[in-house]
Amino acid sequence: MPTVFHHSGFRFFFYSNEGDPREPIHIHVMGHGGEAKIWLDPVKMSRHKGFDFRTLRTLSRIVEANAQRIEEAWHDHFGN
Repeated sequence: MPTVFHHSGFRFFFYSNEGDPREPIHIHVMGHGGEAKIWLDPVKMSRHKGFDFRTLRTLSRIVEANAQRIEEAWHDHFGN
């Protein structure tokens, strides 16, 4: 599970096996007792568990602010 970055106690990461065929670019988030999967384009929750709506909004904003970084890490790890 390659970690892309940490932010405020959350870990943003990919699973090494992201499906076959591979799903569109997304990021997984764990921390503070919850877990989420967030699509990158557009930034949208795929699924979540254990986070309140305020935290989900915060996570979406973090993903938006780091979208380029996430996309670059995705391509570095999985290729184009």
